[in-house]
Amino acid sequence: MVKANPLELPNISLTISRKFIHLLHLVMINVITLTVTTPALAKSDMYEKLVSTIFEEEVRPNRYANRSEVDAFINELVIHEDFDRATLKKIFAQTVFSETTAKLVAPPSTTAKKNWQAYQSRFLDSTRINNGVRFWNENSAALARASQIFGVPEEIIVAIIGVETIYGRHMGNFRILDTLTTLAFDYPPAPNRSRRMTLFRNELANLLIYAREQHIDPFSLYGSYAGAIGIPQFMPSSIRAYAIDFSGDRKINLTRNVSDAIGSVGNFLKMHGWETKRPIVWHISPDLNSQRIAEKGADGQPDPHHKLENFIKIGLLINEPKLNLSTELNTPILIVDLPTPNQPTEYRIGLKNFSVLTRYNRSFFYAMAVYDLSEAIKAARRN
Repeated sequence: MVKANPLELPNISLTISRKFIHLLHLVMINVITLTVTTPALAKSDMYEKLVSTIFEEEVRPNRYANRSEVDAFINELVIHEDFDRATLKKIFAQTVFSETTAKLVAPPSTTAKKNWQAYQSRFLDSTRINNGVRFWNENSAALARASQIFGVPEEIIVAIIGVETIYGRHMGNFRILDTLTTLAFDYPPAPNRSRRMTLFRNELANLLIYAREQHIDPFSLYGSYAGAIGIPQFMPSSIRAYAIDFSGDRKINLTRNVSDAIGSVGNFLKMHGWETKRPIVWHISPDLNSQRIAEKGADGQPDPHHKLENFIKIGLLINEPKLNLSTELNTPILIVDLPTPNQPTEYRIGLKNFSVLTRYNRSFFYAMAVYDLSEAIKAARRN
């Protein structure tokens, strides 16, 4: 998709058939739904390309000009962040409503069952593994330096970037100012609508502050339909809190500067408590008793809150031949459950570093996919 300002285009964007737009949305939503149950489709680039290139339509011009909620938001930025009112008014007069964004974040009409095997297959594929090895080789110096400074294994940084954008290939073509404004003021009906709008108004404020700090035109920033930016897909608040200039050019650019992206991922994980040279996951023995114990201990809590010793006492066995169990009995753990419909649920033990991975994306599936991909990339590179 051409990254153009819709207001500078002919009025074709206002006259495109709504039936065509609706059909485009249906195709998009059906593809997203199919990825849950069709691993082959999920593994292809089709999903990535549709998400990142779907047409961004403007159906209501000047929606955010002279709107009371937007004016109140502007007042807050003027008072608390010393913004110029006229500048902000001009910005929001040019900001457009993204119907595609609104549809993509709307709750689905039916809730699909969680499917770990389908999810895992989407990310643990030859594209991400082979390109992960290539990305590691091409950026070995920056990765080694980030690992030394932040204590995060190189393969974990590589895997996160692989999961997020396939190493910068698919960073999203949505104009971030439009998506965040849409979600901040026109979030679709949902049980958590008010909380989500508050969250996105905070992200919108951080986007404007970041653009001012870095002397960037806010309309020049593109990314995902949810507002994530760049190679590592940081939200604006995370950019301001955790992104760093890792290349030494005195700028922070997560879209074009791979070194900045690598260093920022490492810094993010370190700032969230990453423990250097500590494990991420332990595998549980497949015996029936251990699996039953794991099932009872899987309470969905993302932070380690059980003592390993308590599970060992009741018979849980760990399938880690090199583990010195006697030194780990007091280690806090959590039980990770990975369900697949019509299949036995997989269970693993998560440690503090697994919990840190969920701070990047609050999903057990996501954190485990990052871990599994990191192991696959490391093994492929070694071989």
